Parts: sequence; C-alpha cells; structure tokens
Amino acid sequence: MFPKLGTQELLIILVIVLLLFGVGRIGKIAGELGKGIKEFRKGLTPDEKETPTDEKPEEVEKTEKVEKTE
Repeated sequence: MFPKLGTQELLIILVIVLLLFGVGRIGKIAGELGKGIKEFRKGLTPDEKETPTDEKPEEVEKTEKVEKTE
C-alpha cells in the first residue's frame, strides 16, 4: 500500500522539518509530546497510592468516633 521509506528519504524529511520549525521549536514539540505520552501511560495504569479519594482506615475510624460522640 505505502512504499517503504529508506535512509535517504528519512534524511530529506528531517532536513525539511528542521527548516520549517527550527531546532529550538522541535525540541519543545518533542518535550511536549514526551510529557503527553507519559501522562497517557499514567492514566492507563491506575496508581492506588496516589488516589486522593481513598481514605486511610485510621482516618475513617477517627471520623466515626467523632460522629458517635456528638
């Protein structure tokens, strides 16, 4: 369906991209892309330690004791 890209074609594409965006802007784009991928992966794997809605059992017991005494 699509022709395979060789080394020469990839180098030509890289040079064109560098001319269009510049080195500094490509670095920023790559950094933002990396952060986005990192956040996407973090969202796919739920981390049980960092869920703010989960209360520790000690905190639940303290709130139950306070409610019972009032």
